[in-house]
Amino acid sequence: QVQLVESGGGLVQAGGSLRLSCAASGRTFSSYAMAWFRQPPGKEREFVAGISWSGGSTNYADSVKGRFTISRDNAKNTVYLQMNSLKLEDTAVYYCAAPGSSAVLGPIRTTWRSYSYWGQGTQVTVSS
Repeated sequence: QVQLVESGGGLVQAGGSLRLSCAASGRTFSSYAMAWFRQPPGKEREFVAGISWSGGSTNYADSVKGRFTISRDNAKNTVYLQMNSLKLEDTAVYYCAAPGSSAVLGPIRTTWRSYSYWGQGTQVTVSS
């Protein structure tokens, strides 16, 4: 059973930075693309960033390009999301996501339905 545990959320002023971490266990982490999604208050879950199984390819939502960076450390079974220049509209619960077992060595997907495993979420609140 795949388990994902996020950490690093919190309260930050606009313009500040946070780094989220997601520790994975339960299968060969390095064989799967990973992604971060977020769900703002009263809105649907949306794609934020994704990274290929090797870490050699990344994909970002237009709203975070140039501000957020996704990375992974396959030796530590961990994926990160470095968030800089945070804006009020970045306030959301952030989720780490992993695809199902059939997606081994597969591409980055940007729809939440493509992911089978989710962390518990970590709250990020950006204040003015």
